[in-house]
Amino acid sequence: MRKIEKRRELAFFLKNVPGELGRLAALLKDAYINIEAMAIQDASAYIKAQFNARGKALKRIASSASYDAMMKDSDEYAFVLMLVDQVDDAIKLMAANDYLFEVREVVTMQLANTPGKLAEVTSKLGKKDINILSIYGSVGGPDENCLFIIHPKDMAQVTVLLDELS
Repeated sequence: MRKIEKRRELAFFLKNVPGELGRLAALLKDAYINIEAMAIQDASAYIKAQFNARGKALKRIASSASYDAMMKDSDEYAFVLMLVDQVDDAIKLMAANDYLFEVREVVTMQLANTPGKLAEVTSKLGKKDINILSIYGSVGGPDENCLFIIHPKDMAQVTVLLDELS
């Protein structure tokens, strides 16, 4: 049985310095906001992926020199995707503490923690030509369901298909 919901995630850059994630986590804890899932990557990897993707699509907007400068600056930040239980409260808290972020619509799915469940869903999305811009997950233990967070390119299209799957 799948539980599928349309939700909102926070996407933002976090300073890549010791203690910064702890500071954010403490702010959320003090406001009784629970982090349900989180993905963090070095922003330089994100910048490199964006630069390469634009180059393949012939939509490169930066020269190699600009790319080198972006890479130098980007290692000071990490790119974070975060799903919390109280989005509106988290938005207010992050804004009050000068975090720059965006709120994005995502689809969350709870899948059985067994091989092939994610393949089943993502294969069906692929067959319907639905592109996934990001995906990450969380699981509490081997006997619990996995929580996957999908940010599709076309939210309306993926919501209809996932309703068929649930």
